[in-house]
Amino acid sequence: MNEIIDRRNVEFTLYELLEAEGLNRYQRYAEHGRETFDAAIETAHAIARDKFQPHNRKNDLNEPELVDGKVQLIPEVKDALDAFIEAGFLAATRDYDDGGMQLPAVVAQVCNSMFQGANIGTSAYTFLAAGVAHMLEAHASEEQQRKYMDPIYEGRFFGTMALSEPHAGSSLADIKTRAEPTDEGHYLLSGAKMWISGGDQEISENIIHMVLAKIPGGPPGVKGISMFIVPKYLVNDDGSLGERNDWVCAGLNHKMGYRGTTNTFLKFGEKGQCVGYLVGEEHKGLSYMFHMMNGARIGVGMGAVMLGYGGYMASLDYARERPQGRHPDQKDPASKPVPIIEHADVRRMLLAQKAYVEGGYALGLYCSQLTDIQHQDPDPAERERAHLLLEMLTPVMKAWPSDYCLKANDMAIQVHGGYGYTREYPVEQFYRDNRLNPIHEGTNGIQGLDLLGRKMMMKGGEGLKLLGREMQATIGEAAEVAELKEYAEALGQSLHRIGKTVEVMGARMAGGDIRLGLANATLFLELTGHTIIAWIWLKQALTAHRGLARAGEADQAFYQGKLQACRYFFRYELPLVQPHAELLQAMDDTTLAMQDKWF
Repeated sequence: MNEIIDRRNVEFTLYELLEAEGLNRYQRYAEHGRETFDAAIETAHAIARDKFQPHNRKNDLNEPELVDGKVQLIPEVKDALDAFIEAGFLAATRDYDDGGMQLPAVVAQVCNSMFQGANIGTSAYTFLAAGVAHMLEAHASEEQQRKYMDPIYEGRFFGTMALSEPHAGSSLADIKTRAEPTDEGHYLLSGAKMWISGGDQEISENIIHMVLAKIPGGPPGVKGISMFIVPKYLVNDDGSLGERNDWVCAGLNHKMGYRGTTNTFLKFGEKGQCVGYLVGEEHKGLSYMFHMMNGARIGVGMGAVMLGYGGYMASLDYARERPQGRHPDQKDPASKPVPIIEHADVRRMLLAQKAYVEGGYALGLYCSQLTDIQHQDPDPAERERAHLLLEMLTPVMKAWPSDYCLKANDMAIQVHGGYGYTREYPVEQFYRDNRLNPIHEGTNGIQGLDLLGRKMMMKGGEGLKLLGREMQATIGEAAEVAELKEYAEALGQSLHRIGKTVEVMGARMAGGDIRLGLANATLFLELTGHTIIAWIWLKQALTAHRGLARAGEADQAFYQGKLQACRYFFRYELPLVQPHAELLQAMDDTTLAMQDKWF
């Protein structure tokens, strides 16, 4: 088993870059400090290493099976989840009075990333359960919270998001699942849901499905979607479990990755008795679901980062240990082979991986820190600023790591050579697991449409202006450092390209060219994503530059590595998106103009 993550990089990102110790300025975190944060992280790392990582390969080789109507998992999954729950990580951000650790979201994200990196299949169950609990905490009634949310935080119930349907996929406007009101105050659901992760299992007492459905007579499209609690077992008023609800797991989907997580086809109301309970108001279900979805998108991005990180750590170890070949200017065939890390192309691939995974990791923790500010800062303007930044960054945080940390996994296989695509080495599984993330929680194409079609235009473009001001502050600081001045200039140029692109495309789309404007939204997502990661790397470089001035011998190499990774990203990666800006500003119609019969 390789290292899950470079712990020195965790400390750098959390304490030097983000200065997370300063969160104790908020009353909620006043009793916390680096000592308590480190204790939680160390506990998470130990459980991830000892309980999650050892069965990661076994999870992959022994997929869940549907036997006599019940889903069977390997026993190690429950053992790991029990350890996770017993240590308090399912309720890590909850109040002390509610049995939680009252940890900041950014520290909880560090802890969760350990479990994702150790075993993405097993960690998905608690990831989904926590998302359901957070959504119920925000939108459910007190009675619903008592009956369904509290048992999730206690680790007795797990949960899912039940959105997609076989015929509709991501097009939620076209869902057909129905919810008929009854005189008893509940609803009877009928329909089918596909691709439901964690949709059935025997490791928790109950499963709470958050189901999107339409109430007859409601508005058409997404405006008519409502949200319902649909438990596996009905819950009595005293909290005890009642009879089995009327839904069945009609089959398991067999995926290329995440094989330890059940992925199900569910049928609701085959007997006409599937009981569901409305959350909040009728026809507001999609907005409630996005409360869960936006958190899940950041979580998916972090999962992608950690799978990329696993491949990076494994290929780095391999490159240091594997002797093969000689330098091009070494002519003596009898000379000793060198470790492959001595070869420039291997270093290129390792440096690219480092740039992708450490850039994505820093962005993910920054997003989590914005969550803390959004909820805890006493200044309403500061809360709104954090909220707006998070809105802008969420589609990038979901999509960019799931594209580029997947590329890191591809390079990790390449570093291993022929061994890389054998099951004796972990990198082929990291790749397969990570290949699901560009699809999870809204495909990356959907993230591009969200970023360009909604986020860039909302509030008169205020989100982009705010992001620009944040970047300009970093640019101004870096411009004063001789070694970083060229990167500051390059980031300024890239930011200008984004602004010009939005100006040109926004005017055309306002004039009616919506299809043409959004046709290349994925290119816009990549342009913006690369610019944001460049910004994050410049912030890391500034921090490393300051750290280098006072570093002891042990830290010199670490900070030099940060500066070199920043150099790589600005010289090798950021220039690649200039053609994207040119195509976007030209409103190129190559893809839109292509016709079906021409393929």
